[in-house]
Amino acid sequence: MTAVTFRYEAMLMRFDLAVEAGESLAIIGPSGAGKSTLLNLVAGFETPLAGSIKLAGLDMAGLPPAERPVTMVFQEHNLFAHLPLFDNVALGIDPGLRLKPGDSARVEAALAEVGLTGLGHRKPEQVSGGERQRAALARALVRNRPLLLLDEPFAALGPKLRREMLDLVNALRRGRGLTVLFVSHQPEDARHGADRVAFVQDGQIRRIAATADFFAEPRLPEIAAYLGEAEG
Repeated sequence: MTAVTFRYEAMLMRFDLAVEAGESLAIIGPSGAGKSTLLNLVAGFETPLAGSIKLAGLDMAGLPPAERPVTMVFQEHNLFAHLPLFDNVALGIDPGLRLKPGDSARVEAALAEVGLTGLGHRKPEQVSGGERQRAALARALVRNRPLLLLDEPFAALGPKLRREMLDLVNALRRGRGLTVLFVSHQPEDARHGADRVAFVQDGQIRRIAATADFFAEPRLPEIAAYLGEAEG
């Protein structure tokens, strides 16, 4: 992202960001800072006023979300209650569930990758909250996109389950060669699951650093204040 600007109400945001292939980047900061907007700009759900967004050298200008090499998981898992997990995951391949030969095997493989082997016949209400988020992650995986965006998908889970899900995401990242950007309100998630951390405030990335360096030396008073409040 180079000189990407976007206006939300009275806030004019500007983002400059470079991410290495295979990296895990945590995006943290106060509510309303622009963290989700940053992801939405990359995914194509929002259109910048100016600037450029390139993924693997490909200019994203004018490309709709479905044509970008990106897949996204949201805080709300967005599973359809009337469909079994298998069909919910298969929607990542074809929204009309028109599966081609081999597609069913892809769905089963994705379910297995996230630890849901044998649960594809169950509906969302028949599994736990953590399992629903695993299904949402599987749906993202079957799209076979190199960039995975996570907008607080584990926020409703307890600390232990969040850690398990972050471990799963990192295992998938290494196994599939994914690049991961994830938004979290929990600094501990960034400590545990990220190679680098970006702090967003007032629509700008105020600091980005390797995870250990970021927490060892917050540098900016607003970062120290945020970490103090978030970690109690």
